[in-house]
Amino acid sequence: MWLYLAAFVGLYYLLRWYRERQVVSHLRDKYVFITGCDSGFGNLLARQLDARGLRVLAACLTEKGAEQLRRQTSDRLETVTLDITKMESIAAATQW
Repeated sequence: MWLYLAAFVGLYYLLRWYRERQVVSHLRDKYVFITGCDSGFGNLLARQLDARGLRVLAACLTEKGAEQLRRQTSDRLETVTLDITKMESIAAATQW
């Protein structure tokens, strides 16, 4: 019984170690689209991913938020104004 439990726990940690070792190759060629980048979690995530070298497409609700984010990040980050409650705004962001 204990041997099965030890084997199960060992297998669990081996699989966990294997999954944590996997990385995405060529990050500088990848794009990430993030909404809600005016403030909060979206803003923080956009800045962190930009600092790691990813190309970030950041959607902000206001132009003021977009401009503030542009000032804090590199030229790899691009912003668009997007209000997800308006279909016209979604269509414009989609074409962008």
